[in-house]
Amino acid sequence: MIDPYAMLGVSREADGEAIKLAYRKHAKTAHPDAGGDVDAFARLKTSYELLSDPVRRKVFDDTGYDPELADTKDLQGLVIIETLINEIILDDREPGSFDPVAAMRRKLTDKIVHARFHILEMERHRARIRNHIDRIGRKPEADVLGRMLKSRCEAINDAIRKAESEIDNIEQAYGMLEGYSYEVDVSEMMTAAE
Repeated sequence: MIDPYAMLGVSREADGEAIKLAYRKHAKTAHPDAGGDVDAFARLKTSYELLSDPVRRKVFDDTGYDPELADTKDLQGLVIIETLINEIILDDREPGSFDPVAAMRRKLTDKIVHARFHILEMERHRARIRNHIDRIGRKPEADVLGRMLKSRCEAINDAIRKAESEIDNIEQAYGMLEGYSYEVDVSEMMTAAE
């Protein structure tokens, strides 16, 4: 995640005028027409737009994220965490009677285990298909069966890559929960257990 304050070199308390002056100062050298890098200028401009928009700035200040400045992996991790947050909100148990952070971590771990098991199953199926390909006699004119079986292997390869990407996203979400803890009220837990 790019920090727009650091990008413009202003403090978090900077007003609109200070932000505009900082942007103009950096834009003189960062602009591509002045020999600057196109990507660096785009990040500078996005940072300026974020800090100039009171609503986006407040959201960034409150969450530390802005979709236009976030890394793709961070956004995918946030989407996963968002679904878990919704589950916490809908949980009928009293706040303090359970640890929602630990529950989110368990769910993420379960998702990773499930995805890895799914990959193992797909690899097993792919190996069986390859074994069939090696054993099937080919028709000289057109190898219809061979092409169909190879196509299935390619589809399985795509599904494995997708599952591996899903694991990466889940691990990113898990990492985003690092450092969080939750204070559980022991008396609430005792009451809930009775």
